[in-house]
Amino acid sequence: MIARQALRAATRSTRALGAINRAAPAVAQRSGFPSATRGYKDITFAKEGGSERVYERSDFGGNRLHEILGNETLAMVGYGSQGHGQALNARDQGINVIVGVRKDGQSWKEAMEDGFVPGQSLFPIEEAIDRGTIIMNLLSDAAQSQTWKDIAPLIKPGKTLYFSHGFSVVYKEDTGVVPPKDVDVILVAPKGSGRTVRTLFKEGRGINSSIAVFQDVTGKAFEKAQALGIAVGSGYLYETTFEKEVYSDLYGERGVLMGGIQGMFLAQYEVLRKNGHSPSEAFNETVEEATQSLFPLIGKYGMDYMYNACSTTARRGALDWAPKFYEANKPVFESLYESVRNGTETRRSLEFNGRDTYRQDLQAELEIINNQEVWRAGKEVRKLRPDYQE
Repeated sequence: MIARQALRAATRSTRALGAINRAAPAVAQRSGFPSATRGYKDITFAKEGGSERVYERSDFGGNRLHEILGNETLAMVGYGSQGHGQALNARDQGINVIVGVRKDGQSWKEAMEDGFVPGQSLFPIEEAIDRGTIIMNLLSDAAQSQTWKDIAPLIKPGKTLYFSHGFSVVYKEDTGVVPPKDVDVILVAPKGSGRTVRTLFKEGRGINSSIAVFQDVTGKAFEKAQALGIAVGSGYLYETTFEKEVYSDLYGERGVLMGGIQGMFLAQYEVLRKNGHSPSEAFNETVEEATQSLFPLIGKYGMDYMYNACSTTARRGALDWAPKFYEANKPVFESLYESVRNGTETRRSLEFNGRDTYRQDLQAELEIINNQEVWRAGKEVRKLRPDYQE
């Protein structure tokens, strides 16, 4: 809650300094966006993978972003984490953005706090879709499925339908989401939370995002996907498909990014505790050193650099044990990928997230994690940091 409030406060401060100024060059200078265009770049990431084209925000310097999107109205349907970050980033770059949410609901109030004005840039969902030319459906996956029968008839020819996840379209047999045949359907999927999308944009960096075209009616769908990727705060864009995006996303978050790391943290911590180590020692050795020392090195320089930055003893043990963890985990990851591909994970998500008791059930599961000793110890360790915030 405090993190979100801080983001809103920063947003209001930015707005007070002129962040809604529609002049593209001024916005580009303020947000740290480079104005020069240097041409697209083809990069070979792996010998077997061939070259890939990477699109950067510098490709859209000067007035190019506004040449593509200047006559468009982005209708942001939903104002959760992604909707919040993407809408504000596009607005700060002078793109016309309106928000569509349930009137007087929590998201309506949050959008008003961020400067969206009822009747001018904030509307009920149906009216926002009617006014918008690019309909950005950023409702939750479950909500997209539940509301599609009402939204679909509003997507008229000439509009563009935008998603940030391939989930609803790829798993149409389960979600019922089948886009109209006479509109462009595109995707921009930031590789991070909406908070990160907003923070990195304000830092002048920009997040990595995947872009894809599901349906190109106008012949300009890919160009719009590129421009929208930059508009919502991306620094670098990587082309994919709706199917590959959703497979990799569901697989990654259940694996290394979230599910795997929680499982490994907990297992290592409990073995240390079982063998007589104190809670602080077990937490520091399991989580604190990883997140505060080693993982940042991997993110900045790579795994090999991280190994070289460690003691010779640590390096030797890590290299010896890495193959054992690989062999133990590979079958789990293969099973996980198949569960994603065959729709098992989709059906589980829709069932759980569609419950009337969804929030209560989720909170009960999160409380189990929150009350695990490893994370209780973590709270106490974090309190010792100079930059600690509750």
